[in-house]
Amino acid sequence: MDTQSQVVDRLRSAFQSGITIPEQFRRAQLTKLVSMIKDNEELILHALHKDLAKPKFEAVLSELDMVTNELHHAIANFTGWMKPEYVSKSLATKFDDCFIRREPLGVVLIIGAWNYPLQLLLLPMVGAIAAGNCVVIKPSEVSAATDALIAELIPKYLSQDCCAVVRGGAEETKALLQNRFDHIFYTGSQTVARSILQAASVHLTPVTLELGGKCPCIIYGRVNIAAAARRLVWAKYFNAGQSCVAPDYVLCTPDILEALLPAVRKALLDFYGEEPQTCPDLSRIVTPRHWSRLMELLGKSSGKVVVGGESNEEDRYIAPTVVVDVAENDALMEEEIFGPILPILTIDSLEQAVDLVNRKEKPLALYVFSDESSVVNTVLETTNSGGFCSNDGIIHMTLPSLPFGGVGGSGWGSYHGRWGFETFSHRRACMLRGYALERFNGLRYPPYREDKLSWLRWTASPKPSCSLM
Repeated sequence: MDTQSQVVDRLRSAFQSGITIPEQFRRAQLTKLVSMIKDNEELILHALHKDLAKPKFEAVLSELDMVTNELHHAIANFTGWMKPEYVSKSLATKFDDCFIRREPLGVVLIIGAWNYPLQLLLLPMVGAIAAGNCVVIKPSEVSAATDALIAELIPKYLSQDCCAVVRGGAEETKALLQNRFDHIFYTGSQTVARSILQAASVHLTPVTLELGGKCPCIIYGRVNIAAAARRLVWAKYFNAGQSCVAPDYVLCTPDILEALLPAVRKALLDFYGEEPQTCPDLSRIVTPRHWSRLMELLGKSSGKVVVGGESNEEDRYIAPTVVVDVAENDALMEEEIFGPILPILTIDSLEQAVDLVNRKEKPLALYVFSDESSVVNTVLETTNSGGFCSNDGIIHMTLPSLPFGGVGGSGWGSYHGRWGFETFSHRRACMLRGYALERFNGLRYPPYREDKLSWLRWTASPKPSCSLM
């Protein structure tokens, strides 16, 4: 078995040979990824269920179909993405060809996460391959079954000279990061992201970070409470709350809270029944360690559990839980929850809600539920977040034409659709000149004179719209 450095060297040699540059090669690799998912759907679903007890419905929507849709979108559009982008010119460059050329970066590293172990690995890989790179992927060892399956399937479908899977835990990842990559794409926690940045700094490697953050959900003004509750419950408890874009906490007025709680209880009953633990549509917490962390957070909270709270360590089960009377400094508000626990804080005004959101780190997503466009627009215009969605949750990230990514502490850079292609491309500024008008160009040569400078400043100015003719 090759060492990590041998794997990277093999891929770098392949990249330098130019094999990944032709459009036909990129298209063939993307098409093979489509086949990989289609041919192995049942194996993938089994692995996801083994890791997280993911219901088939959720796994198909958020893992299989989301990746497949991304692949089809890239296959249909990346030829256009590859074309030179011609730019406006000044009078001095009127007869030059001036354009931006997208070029692959080289050998890139993609480090996936355990909560969506297929999607969060293959979605950025689509952009990397479409852009013409060689790719090393590192699945999360926490989702062990999916990790093993990906390591088995990728070499069967993709070029082993251009794509490789490296497995292992923290030590193996640390060793992998000692190699020089041309870009590192990481999805996960802020803590690990800091370590990745330190490792990347040694080689001055650019990094894309897709992190988390406490995604707020503001419910204010006139609201269709029944519909809002269903959408909130679905977005929050999808994948047992183990989503980086799940609503992390709710801000609402006491009046809305009074109407919201019965609607949430009804939605939970409709979705998961009287005994949620026996419902096949509810995922499990990924490991006992993650289960313990969530239960410790809930135990430290000073809030009041009004829905759920039941748990079973052996089953890695935590019931969909709602906590009220939560203060801003509560334990549940100190870090991203990443589980099926929803704290609700009451506010007296929209301004108070916005101020609370703005006091915290910029979130990966921000949600507002209101039938009043003025409320939605006020939140949109006075806050900052990686993504924004009104009257629903997590849906915005399913659209390939929208960039997905964080801002500040919730991430650097974006991907999905063309945005993934751009992330893994270098935008090379190109100017192709001939020897025409050499006498005109002579204005820039010594000996320098004031009249030459005046002419040059005029020709380089963006203001003139006249031609030389």
